[in-house]
Amino acid sequence: MASSPPAPTASSAATPEMAPFPRAAEESTPKKSGLFTVFLGGVMATAFSLAYIFALPYIMLSVYFLASSPASIASWLFALPFLISAATPPVANPRIVGALSPMLAYFKYKEIHEWTEDEALEAFAAGRKYILAAVPHGVVSYVGFCSSVATREEFRIVPTAVAGAILKIPVLKHVLGIWCLIDASAPNLKRHLRRETAGPEGSVVIYVGGMAELFLSSPDEERLYLSKRKGFIKLALREGADVVPLYLFGNTSVLSVLRRGPLAALSRRTGMSLTFFWGRWGTPVPRNHNILFVRGRPLGMPHLPEPTDADVEEWHAKYCDEVRRIYEKYSEKMPMYRNKKLYIE
Repeated sequence: MASSPPAPTASSAATPEMAPFPRAAEESTPKKSGLFTVFLGGVMATAFSLAYIFALPYIMLSVYFLASSPASIASWLFALPFLISAATPPVANPRIVGALSPMLAYFKYKEIHEWTEDEALEAFAAGRKYILAAVPHGVVSYVGFCSSVATREEFRIVPTAVAGAILKIPVLKHVLGIWCLIDASAPNLKRHLRRETAGPEGSVVIYVGGMAELFLSSPDEERLYLSKRKGFIKLALREGADVVPLYLFGNTSVLSVLRRGPLAALSRRTGMSLTFFWGRWGTPVPRNHNILFVRGRPLGMPHLPEPTDADVEEWHAKYCDEVRRIYEKYSEKMPMYRNKKLYIE
């Protein structure tokens, strides 16, 4: 498939015309890096998993110290980061994201763009908006992080939709907020796509399977929670946005997760990783497995202000077919995936 020109009007309800000769896919290969760079990348990656683990305990300790010893300077100094973070909104910072490039060496990060960055820039310049629909979810989306680090700076302002709770938790919201996050609620996504925002900032990355998907995969199986996730397709049809499939190979293997129990249930309810997880040596250090980011081509969706159930089913099936095609085509490039089966639930 090729990139999509501007969507037709609702009255035509036609699929955008496809260009006959799409450009060849772009494929990157990891650069050779020294041991210090790899080590530094591991430290940077671990900082994000540690933020998940220690943010809530730190907040509770801060509240306890302030409540039990309100006159203590030590209590106020200890709680100062919590208080500052609670009082200020998270701020996206593309420059800090770019400075995290040692993470690419740690994970031996690679990427394949069937829809090239030049094509994307042309589409954004033409006023098109996109829902970049990513699978699978991970405890921490290191593949998503690395894709933002590796891309051009102008693409780092494409926001990622996350559970609203992440945007409210002091400290955590600032650690993760550098990646340009917005609330994943349906009303907020609708408002975002309706804004007259030119360029990449008007589009959005979503993790289709959500937190429920995190608890499905295992070392032998890749299970995607997609069959019932159709709201993003209806949203795209209604708002005249196109859908671009993203596959994040390795997102579920760099960290393992406790798949059952009360904390797992709480994670599903809040949309946050509140369950136990671990990486190398049973610690929060993520495994330095090879990871691969694949960006497929836009589906070429029409603008249908009032899509029928049949319309939603049709385009949802096309999205699932594209996800499966991408998996089957590129999984052989990843040693961990050569015998790993894909299931769409």
